[in-house]
Amino acid sequence: MLGVFICEDNEVQRNQIESFIRKYLLIEELDMEIRVSTGDPKRIIDYLERHPDSRGIYFLDVDLKCEMNGIELGAKIREKDIHGKIIFITTHDELLSLTFKYKVEAMDYILKEGEITDVRERIQEALDQAQRHFLKEAQKADDFIQLKIGSQIRILDLQQVMFFETASTPHKLILHLANSTLEFYGKINDIAELSPLLVRIHKSYVINYKNIQLIDKKKREVTMTNGEKCFLSIRLIKQLESAIKTK
Repeated sequence: MLGVFICEDNEVQRNQIESFIRKYLLIEELDMEIRVSTGDPKRIIDYLERHPDSRGIYFLDVDLKCEMNGIELGAKIREKDIHGKIIFITTHDELLSLTFKYKVEAMDYILKEGEITDVRERIQEALDQAQRHFLKEAQKADDFIQLKIGSQIRILDLQQVMFFETASTPHKLILHLANSTLEFYGKINDIAELSPLLVRIHKSYVINYKNIQLIDKKKREVTMTNGEKCFLSIRLIKQLESAIKTK
């Protein structure tokens, strides 16, 4: 999931930008969520330091009326999220030349003086473009998988994927992440094809072998790094051991 970050010191304008984004994400069902909306640039830096694997799209005002301006913030964001998409929303177009000084590659510059409908459309276009880029990058990366859940295409970091299991509801699966679960329609037979890290260990389970904590052959179960347990089929033990050795 792509995080959305907003840094705007004017509370009215910040709430307006946030409202535009929330409504558009809801209508278009984009695989994004607002992580931080603030007037304090340090809150965004703090978040990225606590979550170093974050991937985001950043809407930044240039003049934040504090010791760090939006362009300086953009430079710090680029250090921590090298693939992040940065959009400057500002009345100070004369300051945008500083992006070259600070080597901030911005995806777009939106002027606040424009018609409100134009500003909203530019924000929507930026969200769409960021989503397209994220999907393309995920297709090339071995550490992400794409999963269709409802009408959404979700991009999932394999570090967070523990295992898949069949649900009690016919034709449904449950994805167990490190700290949450997702239920969706699908076939357990198709899941192992999503990544070389995913291995079938039971008729009802496909696990991410990188997140195994313990294999107990006697109890015929596998414990994952988040503490959850999966059934292990005797006939599939060798398949699991082979995957761990060769992949």
